[in-house]
Amino acid sequence: MNFDPNLYIEANIKSIRKILSPEESGKVLAACSGGVDSTVSAVLVARALGKPIKAVFIDDGLRRKGEPESVVKILKELGLDAFIYDAKKEVLGALKGKVDPEEKRKAFREAFYTVLGKLVREMNAKYLVQGTIAADIVETVGGVKTQHNVLEQLGIDTSKYGFKVIEPIKDLYKPQVREVARKLGIPKEISERRAFPGPGLAIRIVGEVTWEKLEILRNATQIVEEETNDLDSFQNFSVLLDLKATGVKDGKRIYGYILVVRVVASEDAMTAKFVEIPYERLRKLSQRITAEVPEITRVLYDVTDKPPATIEFE
Repeated sequence: MNFDPNLYIEANIKSIRKILSPEESGKVLAACSGGVDSTVSAVLVARALGKPIKAVFIDDGLRRKGEPESVVKILKELGLDAFIYDAKKEVLGALKGKVDPEEKRKAFREAFYTVLGKLVREMNAKYLVQGTIAADIVETVGGVKTQHNVLEQLGIDTSKYGFKVIEPIKDLYKPQVREVARKLGIPKEISERRAFPGPGLAIRIVGEVTWEKLEILRNATQIVEEETNDLDSFQNFSVLLDLKATGVKDGKRIYGYILVVRVVASEDAMTAKFVEIPYERLRKLSQRITAEVPEITRVLYDVTDKPPATIEFE
């Protein structure tokens, strides 16, 4: 059956109005990462209420270079009352010492929602809008991996955080969300933005997350995106392994990190194929990374589909 974004928007706005009234706009906080899912959710609620709502970008230290400022600028242009909240201390503190991927995801989730709960109380708000989509629920409930924004579907009582969750697009998959975004007039830098995980770079660092590793990965990520953004892909990113290898730079032996580059094509994130990149492009990418990020001595390219792998490493 064909998906009609116009009909979906109309029906969705009616559904939201059954939960919220315009008078309650001040009681609503949207958690926005700048991704298409959370942005569409926030815009739909604002359109339903006919008033701006507050939208927070949680700066947890796990984002890409310049991301907080660029995202908030776009959210404001969309008519949302957007602001940045610095939660690096809380989130990185919760991740300290965590090595297991599921432990890291759950620690991030608890810290993330504890921070949001604090904000909700300070604002005297009642509702939290978030961009959970169908794929998040399927993977979490199915036991593939814990998506941080799946709560009530796992029986987690959100009242402990002090808010009620509103998930306007939890029945959609990514291609449908993008269609809705285009119809809502959301700019291409959001509507066509490649997926980025909720826990950010934390799950692209294999092993314990430290500030040093985050800075290394942030620098490498910028290069990978610059060199591969023209490819027809669903996601293009790098992963810092919990391994080191001997290298030679400026005629001297160094012992540096191993970075994995992953570029995949997918429609709905449930399956994916690795993108075949010409060797010369891979060579240029490797040379840029090892030259511009001195802590990295080796660059690998991942040629595994989903399944058997997942898109992310953790």
